[in-house]
Amino acid sequence: MASVEIQNVKKAYGAAQVIHGVSVDIRDGEFVILVGPSGCGKSTLLRMIAGRRPARTL
Repeated sequence: MASVEIQNVKKAYGAAQVIHGVSVDIRDGEFVILVGPSGCGKSTLLRMIAGRRPARTL
């Protein structure tokens, strides 16, 4: 397994910002669930973690 650390990740499509500075530290062996309404950026965040979408950090 591996750990995942995300710091101040942002994503925008044009003027619409869909990920607003997400920071999270997921340690090896932890179980994490992303929940939220449709269109809030859950799938976008997972795609960025997987390397399928570019992310911008500041």
